Amino acid sequence: MATSLHNLSAYDTNHVPDASNMCFGIVVAEWNPEITGALLEGAVKTLEKHGAIPENIHIKTVPGSFELIYGAHQMTLNGGYDAIIILGSVIRGETPHFDYICEGVTYGIARLNATCEIPVIYGLLTTEDQQQAKDRSGGKYGNKGDECAIVAIKMAKF
Repeated sequence: MATSLHNLSAYDTNHVPDASNMCFGIVVAEWNPEITGALLEGAVKTLEKHGAIPENIHIKTVPGSFELIYGAHQMTLNGGYDAIIILGSVIRGETPHFDYICEGVTYGIARLNATCEIPVIYGLLTTEDQQQAKDRSGGKYGNKGDECAIVAIKMAKF
């Protein structure tokens, strides 16, 4: 569904499991820190709102969005997590780099979901410009981090 038709922070709280006994890993890209920091803040607040305790939310950073794949994979191997969330932001530029990074991360996270024992939640913003990224990281369309946290809780319970 297009983000313009759905607020990323809107969800039915009656259908969210209790996360008090769950452990989450979050891998955040350092690139575009204004955006990824807002995504992280949204994800953590939403996890805690639904019962996750701060000690059970483990955050690691990686330099850029492509490295999210490696970071998530390491967390699936080493953590005892119920779900992993990846958070990044790729903004289109003047070269095809945007396409390669977005496709690579999408493929890598899909592969992890097909082969790992725990869900890896896709929280990569792929936008045309900085304003679109801001709109989806706490702006007029809500926060993709909130949405990823809800998905992580639901998939951990799955």
